[in-house]
Amino acid sequence: MLYLSEAPELLLPEVSVSDCGRSCVVIDLDETLVHSSFKPIGNADFIVPVEIDGTMHQVYVLKRPHVDEFLQRLGELFECVLFTASLAKYADPVADLLDQWGVFRARLFRESCVFHRGNYVKDLSRLGRQLARVIIVDNSPASYVFHPENAVPVQSWFDDMTDTELQDLIPLFEGLSREEEVYTVLQSMRPT
Repeated sequence: MLYLSEAPELLLPEVSVSDCGRSCVVIDLDETLVHSSFKPIGNADFIVPVEIDGTMHQVYVLKRPHVDEFLQRLGELFECVLFTASLAKYADPVADLLDQWGVFRARLFRESCVFHRGNYVKDLSRLGRQLARVIIVDNSPASYVFHPENAVPVQSWFDDMTDTELQDLIPLFEGLSREEEVYTVLQSMRPT
């Protein structure tokens, strides 16, 4: 139980020298970068063994089209953090396979979320970064309900191999990487 007198610990370590001056992009995993299933998927990119309640399960993981290009480019421009409401025992091995380039400077899992009105919310104010320089990429508005002005929403992705959303977002992020604060650009994207 968190009491108001307790200051929550920051979720991220101090900014590394190589990321100094960069904005921070918080990136969701499931239905944003990948889709995972306990049911066998013939064209799975990865099969990850996960132990749940003493039983080993195979998790079949499909990578969203253009995810490699997206992660590599964002890793060149931003401090990138994986933040998922999934459990670490599933998400960590998936991230190991997905992030071949060491793009994610940190990984945050379900225990770093705030449980709020039945949802796991990613409270960006707990990152220890200037909020005007934080962007969250997520398919679930409930995940960023505390900070909608920091969001770049994406459509939930399951298996459409013709999807180009991640590729289409790269120019936006290239522009955002040059901004001193992200709110002006992100506000111009929101429907009025």
